[in-house]
Amino acid sequence: MEFSQRFRGFLPVVIDLETGGFNASTNPVLEVACVLLDWRHERLVMAGEHSWSVRPFDGAVVDPASLKVTGIDLSDPARKCVSDREAITNFFRVVRDELKRTGCHRAVMVAHNASFDRDFLNAASERANVKRNPFHPFTTIDTASLSAVSYGHTVLREACARAGIAFDAEQAHNALYDARQTAALFCKIVNETPIRFSVEDEEY
Repeated sequence: MEFSQRFRGFLPVVIDLETGGFNASTNPVLEVACVLLDWRHERLVMAGEHSWSVRPFDGAVVDPASLKVTGIDLSDPARKCVSDREAITNFFRVVRDELKRTGCHRAVMVAHNASFDRDFLNAASERANVKRNPFHPFTTIDTASLSAVSYGHTVLREACARAGIAFDAEQAHNALYDARQTAALFCKIVNETPIRFSVEDEEY
């Protein structure tokens, strides 16, 4: 089976965002990370990763409580942050290149509590006037929901524990680390779930 067949032409891309609050309209995206996937020997595997530290947009409201949770220091020169426009443009370029490589026709976002990441990504894209969003406009794959079905829990740390995936709480709330753990969890769920359709069946 080709990768493009496994998810009906969609390319799953695991993402995680760290933000300066919970309001996508007023709070900024502070970190963007993605893990790319591949289909090898009939198994889903992690195949690459990218991350960007993001500078708050002009007029952004940053909730100090969010910084306390993420541990992000906005004044740290080691962050080497870029504008949200540059981060999202580069991110979308990476995804479009993967679409070409795999022969998929549209990317689908995989995230833990995916509606949160989707709303922030879409708001930031519109604010920065970034075009050609490669992601499906409303379809997402939410690993919190999948974990509730597979492992009886929605919290990423606990779902990983029940799936037998190591989780370091000290590294949590870093976008790249959380994206890696989400990708590991998603791959395990997919690989343990039997495919119940024929790829030759046009109606699946």
